[in-house]
Amino acid sequence: MIRNTFSILNGIGDKLERRLWRDGILTWDAFLDSGDIRFLTPEKKTFFDDSLALANQKLDERNAAFFAKNVRRREHWRLFETFKGEAVCLDIETNGFQPNRGGYVTVVGLYDGYESRSLIAGENLTTDNLKRELEGYKCLITYYGASFDIPFLLKAFPGIRFDLPHFDLCYGARRLGFDGGLKKLEASLGIERDEDVKGMDGYDAVKLWDLARSGNEEARRLLLVYNREDTVNLYRIAEMLYPRLKHATGIEEYLPCAVH
Repeated sequence: MIRNTFSILNGIGDKLERRLWRDGILTWDAFLDSGDIRFLTPEKKTFFDDSLALANQKLDERNAAFFAKNVRRREHWRLFETFKGEAVCLDIETNGFQPNRGGYVTVVGLYDGYESRSLIAGENLTTDNLKRELEGYKCLITYYGASFDIPFLLKAFPGIRFDLPHFDLCYGARRLGFDGGLKKLEASLGIERDEDVKGMDGYDAVKLWDLARSGNEEARRLLLVYNREDTVNLYRIAEMLYPRLKHATGIEEYLPCAVH
């Protein structure tokens, strides 16, 4: 999908992007191979050619940071198929307070499609460990992370950076007409949770942390299961939402077969 995307060009929005598709210019290479484009001045065409040539180079180099900066944030989902094998799902739990009122992160859960990992306050959750865990990934997947998880982590762990494309499923789901939180979205998509934590929510996670701090091992186990379900399900949801978001762009009307 990213090579079909022209909205990375300054001055190209959804309408002009569709106009290019309608005129048979479906990919960056097709744009570069085109001579004059009737609704672009020669100067703009030359400028856009240079921009797309650079984007092609950066994509061949798999430079995710370039696209995190140059693709509009609401369109970062378009990079999911390209960087799917190097994506990480992230979800945090907290003690229920905001950072400026005594709030802190209790658990950071990570899942890359193969393995789940947990960083736990007072055990292995440090800035260095979090940086190490995030190294090498080229796409971040969260649910409402752009508004909650990432800002919270940036305040709690100065020096942490998230300069990679961010597929926030909350906003992707809203564009598709889904409402409610993560649990409601899971139910809408037919995703079920582990029986041990089915029906639990963020408030339960706060209570479980309080119990775990007092030495309750079962509470600690349940908290980690709850957080693991959040992160694992994010990956499944991303795989479900991506083709729907792609379909919603209208590209498939002009594209006889899938191009990523």
